[in-house]
Amino acid sequence: MTQANAPASPPPDGAGAGRTPARSTLVVTAHAGDFVWRAGGAIALAASRGEKVTIACLTFGERGESAKAWREGWKLDEIKAIRRDEAERAAATLGAEVRFFDAGDYPLVESAELTDRLVTAYRETQPDVVLTHPAEDPYNGDHPAAHRMALQARILAQAIGYPGEGDIIGAPPVFYFEPHQPEMCGFTPQVLLDITEVWDTKRKAMECLAAQQHLWDYYTDLAVRRGVQLRRNAGPNLGLAHRTMAEAYMRPYPQIAKELA
Repeated sequence: MTQANAPASPPPDGAGAGRTPARSTLVVTAHAGDFVWRAGGAIALAASRGEKVTIACLTFGERGESAKAWREGWKLDEIKAIRRDEAERAAATLGAEVRFFDAGDYPLVESAELTDRLVTAYRETQPDVVLTHPAEDPYNGDHPAAHRMALQARILAQAIGYPGEGDIIGAPPVFYFEPHQPEMCGFTPQVLLDITEVWDTKRKAMECLAAQQHLWDYYTDLAVRRGVQLRRNAGPNLGLAHRTMAEAYMRPYPQIAKELA
């Protein structure tokens, strides 16, 4: 995921003259754990290249994705604090910055105010790449809600007439990360990303999420399966690790290219 349409922001006066600004990735995620399970490898890869990664975390997943804490008798504010701490440590492990919107989950309610806050995030980060949820998820309405706001904010952030601070953005390519039940969500892998070199980092970030420990092995197994598919589709590409780890993505917009590869 290295191609981008967005123009780079100019450096401040007298700073970085003649140097290309670091690439920027924006991840729009419904809950505190989503960015780790679904896109932790992509985030770690970008960070390892010195790129800036910003995670817009719309909720802490305090109501719908913190069953263990509820069973242990924690209260709502305490659960939010637990999930915030987990997400901050996971993001730091991956090399990313996380911003919490605390919009409330189950349900995550779409609103003009929340979309506007996302527009601000787009204009501040000037992303070259955007990662977010796919359009469908019959098991969790928060994910499609985050998807719709992420795409709407991307469009609004491009409009010079839309009010708000910051420069307008270009048209950064969008990648949908894999949902928990892809076969029920209309998700068909179009991009298989080799995350082998950062797999240990992703696994460490996953282990920061003790509230959802039951998912550690699930997403490890998924990375193995996607790695098998990557090797099968790699053509003459040699040198792939025998145990390749991968993440799957979809693209809603056409890829821009000068050659087919």
